[in-house]
Amino acid sequence: MSATGMTDTHAPAEAPASAPAREGYFGPFGGQFVPESLSGALSELTEAWRTASQDPDFMAELDHLRRTYGGRPTPLYRADRLSAEAGLEVWLKREDLAHTGSHKLNNVVGQALLTKRMGKPRVIAETGAGQHGVATATAAALFGLECTVYMGAEDCRRQRLNVVRMQLLGAEVVPVESGTRTLKDAINEAMRDWVTNVATTHYLIGSAMGPHPFPTLVRELQKIISIEMRAQFAAQAGGLPDAVIACVGGGSNAIGAFADWIEEPTVRLLGVEAAGDGIGSGRSAATLSEGREAVLHGSRSIVLVDDEGQVCPAHSVSAGLDYPGVGPEHAWLASTGRGEYVGATDDDALYGFRRTCELEGIIPALEPAHAVGWLLRHGRDHLGEGARIVLNMSGRGDKDVDEVVRVAGWDVGVERAFRTDASE
Repeated sequence: MSATGMTDTHAPAEAPASAPAREGYFGPFGGQFVPESLSGALSELTEAWRTASQDPDFMAELDHLRRTYGGRPTPLYRADRLSAEAGLEVWLKREDLAHTGSHKLNNVVGQALLTKRMGKPRVIAETGAGQHGVATATAAALFGLECTVYMGAEDCRRQRLNVVRMQLLGAEVVPVESGTRTLKDAINEAMRDWVTNVATTHYLIGSAMGPHPFPTLVRELQKIISIEMRAQFAAQAGGLPDAVIACVGGGSNAIGAFADWIEEPTVRLLGVEAAGDGIGSGRSAATLSEGREAVLHGSRSIVLVDDEGQVCPAHSVSAGLDYPGVGPEHAWLASTGRGEYVGATDDDALYGFRRTCELEGIIPALEPAHAVGWLLRHGRDHLGEGARIVLNMSGRGDKDVDEVVRVAGWDVGVERAFRTDASE
């Protein structure tokens, strides 16, 4: 969805970086650039979250579900062998051990509770790597909601396991054939559905992007990651880490990992974007390194656009990071210097994937594998020998194994093993 025909129903389109804080904005980034037909739904959602977040019963139910259904708190684990190779003290926040296999359920359960509170019987979602789609389908099954998930056809191919999981959970999965057949196009289709069915449907956005109040809402629901992280690090390691690092696509796992540290200036916040074939190659998803200010999917942020203002295709080996935009709070953190954003190539990610498996017995999702690969190859020079790092392991990699083997051309010996067994 382009900016054409979209109006900002919340605040002026232009805002100087020095402007005072305004609801729905992070400096000049954010806002509500949506059709008039959605402004009522966004106002309803804003009010629903405002009252729910102040309702002790709602928050107690959310906390109960996080613990008893979602598996929180997730562990903080010192990765000794990874640390030795990186020349750093590396701690992993194990969001891969949460129910459904990623951080996504933190946001989804909260929004699903809001959907019930608003009296809407249906949710829709976009998904790239499928983790948000699986989490949404899971919550829909839990609360008895109708569920439709839009997923780019190329991502359906790359993430077949998650497609099957969503279908098993009762969701309708709609492959999107338009455009690059990836996450951006899935969001476009979800937006079109929402406009058509706004009275009965809540669009359960999966990342810290989109029109206000979504970036703030998702941040607040994912903030549990950094709240737990801070308490766990103090208890297990003592003091504060030197840096917190997370992969960044739209930015939900990273903003959740960063949120409770933003006012702690001694803790560096490092976001690792997907650089694909490399910065400047034309095949990258490193938005904050290569993008410019523009409106995409309902908010003003940093976007990969060409000289005519058209959105450029994004590329990453990871289906969850090949998005040509980024959440507006990340754009603000980058513009103010509070956040540092670097790029990891496809090769870096595959290296991080394999070394995490071999050194720690953890099969990571390709998304956090970008952060691991960057840390192994560049972390010591960037952060200093022995720096204490917390890396958000945002998801597990079952979904990526077949694609990693295909892309990397690794000989895993499975067919050879079966032939040997058969001959015996």
